[in-house]
Amino acid sequence: MSRLWSRFGARTAAVALLSVGVAGGYYLGEDRQTQQQGLTAQVGLQVDQAEYAYQRDLQAGQRVESARQRAAEYQAKLRAAAAAKDAAERARKAEEAAATRKRDRLAAEAAAKAAKPYDGPIPSSCNEYSGNRQIGCAIMLGEGFGIDQFPCLDKLWTKESGWNHKALNSGSGAYGIPQARPGSKMGTVADDWKTNPATQIKWGLGYIKGRYDTPCGAWQHSQNSGWY
Repeated sequence: MSRLWSRFGARTAAVALLSVGVAGGYYLGEDRQTQQQGLTAQVGLQVDQAEYAYQRDLQAGQRVESARQRAAEYQAKLRAAAAAKDAAERARKAEEAAATRKRDRLAAEAAAKAAKPYDGPIPSSCNEYSGNRQIGCAIMLGEGFGIDQFPCLDKLWTKESGWNHKALNSGSGAYGIPQARPGSKMGTVADDWKTNPATQIKWGLGYIKGRYDTPCGAWQHSQNSGWY
């Protein structure tokens, strides 16, 4: 702003100089026409120079302002790009964290299901059953399993034989409640393996314990593969 006022001052001074020169020529009695023409040309040149300098400074100021504006716009774009990149990175990390939590939850659910394939009601005692099931429940408790395992054992041997101690699979030769193959394997418990459900159940529980740890483990394997 100070430079702009200085340019206006120069123009004013030039015009004043012209006026003084004209007046001086008139009063001194010189060749007013010639002197006035020369002075007019000189003052006009100074005015033109002052105008040129003013326009040059004005254009320079405009270029500086334009450059400053472009720089500000560029910095704003950089900040916007950085903010967008940061937001995208946060969103990516949030998605990865959510996916990890989902995988962990599904894995935990699968592990819980594998550990306890049966999640239905648990009997309060073996008195809720009758016949071979009641015998099987009592023997199972005597073998050290919790009563929470009996629903799995019930499902397993219901599937295999329907708890029928005379059940025979003519194709495979499997026999009895646990469907031992051949049935004579149960003779390691007692000779009455063909007719005594208790003998068959004891053998079947020993087989389950040695191979699957628990009746629910055997039931899980049966669900996965179709046999145990």
